[in-house]
Amino acid sequence: MSEINNIEKCNCTIIHQDIVEKVNSLLPKEEVLYDLAELFKVFGDSTRIKILCALFEEEMCVCDMAKLLSVSQSAISHQLRLLKQMRLVKFRRDGKVVYYSLADEHVKHIFNEGLKHILE
Repeated sequence: MSEINNIEKCNCTIIHQDIVEKVNSLLPKEEVLYDLAELFKVFGDSTRIKILCALFEEEMCVCDMAKLLSVSQSAISHQLRLLKQMRLVKFRRDGKVVYYSLADEHVKHIFNEGLKHILE
């Protein structure tokens, strides 16, 4: 049997009320947990991950990202819209060109921690 299917569990139904109450008082509010889950969902798409990786290296426009990742500008724009909604990327306009970059250093930290975990 694989390790995933062999989850250890208690053989009793004792509730440690003090622990349950302590942890319950420390949990973030439901709305915050929902927002956190939504943030992590954004990392669940390989195109979005590639976009973030590219923006680690350089500020880029949609045309350049489309060429780099071999996907349509429409697909890149769609993914950037989601990343922008989650405040992971920002943009600036220079004439007719719109350049995207990472929103802040937190994005790099979140990404790097996930990458380190995967590479362990």
